[in-house]
Amino acid sequence: MKKILVALSGGVDSSVAALLLKEQGYDVSAAYIKVWLNESDVFGRCPAQQDIDDGRAVARTLGIDYDVINLVREYREAVVDYLVAGYRIGLTPNPDIMCNREMKFGVFLKWARDQGFDAIATGHYCRSVYPGDGPSEIWEGIDKNKDQSYFLALLKQEQLRHAHFPLGDLEKPEVRQLARKHHLVNAEKRDSQGICFLGEVKINDFLQGFIEDNPGPIINHHGNEVGTHRGLHRYTLGQRKGIGVPSNTDNEAYVVVNKNWESNALYVSFDREDAPGLYQSEMEITGLSFTGSSLADPCEILAKPRYRDPSVPIQYTPLKLNDAGEPEVARITFAEPQRALASGQVVALYLGEKLLGGGFYR
Repeated sequence: MKKILVALSGGVDSSVAALLLKEQGYDVSAAYIKVWLNESDVFGRCPAQQDIDDGRAVARTLGIDYDVINLVREYREAVVDYLVAGYRIGLTPNPDIMCNREMKFGVFLKWARDQGFDAIATGHYCRSVYPGDGPSEIWEGIDKNKDQSYFLALLKQEQLRHAHFPLGDLEKPEVRQLARKHHLVNAEKRDSQGICFLGEVKINDFLQGFIEDNPGPIINHHGNEVGTHRGLHRYTLGQRKGIGVPSNTDNEAYVVVNKNWESNALYVSFDREDAPGLYQSEMEITGLSFTGSSLADPCEILAKPRYRDPSVPIQYTPLKLNDAGEPEVARITFAEPQRALASGQVVALYLGEKLLGGGFYR
């Protein structure tokens, strides 16, 4: 019997994932991944202990083993350091994607395999597809409002071979109904938001513990200074809220269109289609990663510019190949201009509903 370890966060999604796998006849155990200390004195609401208690209650209801695995040091090195370093140099990192690649399907998967488990499972809304003897694939979830394949864009084939996603064929209301039917304690628990595993923590509240503010001028599209920013790391391309500059008399809001780290200036313009630098039709991507074979030749595929964005047609063109013939840098050209594509963000690549991989905007 195949042994599967479920990453049970304490939420309803991972709980129902464990429930489904048990009903399918697998030998199921569950584990909570602890990645932060002093949760009661963090930067915002961080209900880690409640999540652990909920996970333990679910495991008890399902009759499966439950453990808490301390990966605080690994998380700090793989996710927190990446997050802070990125913001420090003007990037817009995605900690959830890095957490999946380095933690859930990295350190956690290795730990599970060392303990004798055949695979791990999570509550992501996406589908595992195993086409015969070919490589394992990830496809978008049936519930397009909840599809989370984007967050798995940087996974490799060796990770996918040992991964299960039981919720891919369900919609969210069905998941909650299953939780109610089986009397799971978290059936009505609201979905978590914010930084991966840290709960509802605002990013600037988190960063202020690591990066000092460095105020500078805010310059508008006419070249006039219209205010003072607190530090460039607090802002990202396309941001409207929290800039600190009032709207004009026509109630048009300013939006961030550029950051100049040499002059420490934040550039803003009104949120219009002709705002300089706000829309891009072409971007270079680096740090390319593929779930199966790499894309070494030009092709027409789809891309999700960011999470919650629909897939859009692109022309994909490799610009630099390594010695193994795999692309290191590529150019993607969108059929329509896209708003606020910030350096450091991740773009996910698709063929129809099939996830091909992803990379970072440069």
